[in-house]
Amino acid sequence: MKKESLYLKIAKVMEEQIASKTLKLGDKLPSIRTVQKRYNVSLTTVKQAYLELESKSLIEPRAKSGYFVSKASMRKSLLPSVTALKTSAQTKDPEDLISKVFNTLTNDQITQFSLGVPDKSLLPIAKLNKGVISVVQRLADGGTTYEPVQGNLNLRRSIAKWSYVLEGKLTEDDIVTTSGAMNAIFNCLMAVTKPGDTVAIESPVYFGIVQIIKSLGLKAIEIPTHPITGVDLEAIKKVLPRLNACCFISNFSNPLGCMMPEEHKKELVRMLTEYDIPLIEDDLYGNLFFGATRPKPCKAFDEAGIVMWCGSVSKTLAPGYRVGWVAPGKYKEKIIRQKLLQTISTPTLYQEVIADFLEHGRYDHHLRTIRSKLYTNCLKYQGAIEAYFPHNTKISQPQGGFMLWLELDQKIDTAELYDRALQQNISYAPGRMFSQYNQYNNCMRLNFALGWNTKLEADLKRLGKIVKAAM
Repeated sequence: MKKESLYLKIAKVMEEQIASKTLKLGDKLPSIRTVQKRYNVSLTTVKQAYLELESKSLIEPRAKSGYFVSKASMRKSLLPSVTALKTSAQTKDPEDLISKVFNTLTNDQITQFSLGVPDKSLLPIAKLNKGVISVVQRLADGGTTYEPVQGNLNLRRSIAKWSYVLEGKLTEDDIVTTSGAMNAIFNCLMAVTKPGDTVAIESPVYFGIVQIIKSLGLKAIEIPTHPITGVDLEAIKKVLPRLNACCFISNFSNPLGCMMPEEHKKELVRMLTEYDIPLIEDDLYGNLFFGATRPKPCKAFDEAGIVMWCGSVSKTLAPGYRVGWVAPGKYKEKIIRQKLLQTISTPTLYQEVIADFLEHGRYDHHLRTIRSKLYTNCLKYQGAIEAYFPHNTKISQPQGGFMLWLELDQKIDTAELYDRALQQNISYAPGRMFSQYNQYNNCMRLNFALGWNTKLEADLKRLGKIVKAAM
């Protein structure tokens, strides 16, 4: 039997034991060495089996204690559905919903489940403010002069150091700084496509990606996406000859929160390399993992330079700083030329502040803290939704990030429901925002990176009542 099948077989046995409550909530799993001896397999095979269970949120690691059956394993709700591959269908522009949702963002009376940013209580604002003062005092010009077009050297060096998950493949010379991840993605699409070209994207997909593709005169093919394992590789194979580029979030996608298994990432890079199709990889959620280790991006398996790895600190440190980057592989010079034409350079000050925080601000400690809070919030949201929403509500099972995707009864239209929720000072992201087609009308995205309190739980309860009343 192949090693790949062995680890899945071991994981399946334990998954069945959890389902049958032979292994109960809080039970400690056998050690990796115990399982190794029991099945006469390698340690690597057992570790893969445990990672498989962890990716499904069935087990969780505890420092120096081993693996335990997690709270998420007790969930009652089903996962959201996977849509079929669509290469042509009735389109319905989501711009009306996007504008409606974003028009509420400055109203602090509204509970913003619709936001795609972490609450300020989760961010190290005081440390960043000290960093701003320190940088202004340290820079001879106070940060008023132009940076090199490629970007601030200290920031690029810090990003290269922090990309240890890429096993030393990146240096500061491989990175170009940008004004956030969206600017990086925009530049990548500009560099590798021309109007009329076709780009593969996830479905459901972050609405900003759809808007960029439309603005550049490109066509999008939405690839069916599983709420646990991500984009369907077989569906991609069917449309490969038609593709000019792919744009995916490989780790903790927005809105599903799914993560492509490592083997899927390798295979995706392999088949795109064969066709010389560039992959624009949005990895800005990669550091917000709930498991034991940071998952590798597709870039880790890129030998031909076709993967354009994009990231930012917008989801972990400072959304408003607009500090992002891209490691564009063989397209670097084109990205630099485009940046010169668009902005000449990115602002020195905030790049230096982020570089300083990555180097001296105990970024590891901050990430551990925010990940713990996000995971706890995720479980609380899921529990509240199971308690307050209709019994047939399907809930995603994110393995990182901070988005929940809900699939409601087919009779519900979340775009129509939005105005009723807004009257009660509750905002969410209606599902139709996450597609170019007229679909996901009975879905919604909720942000769980908010400070959990009794008011938040009450708002979820009220939102559940609104949904029930619409049935």
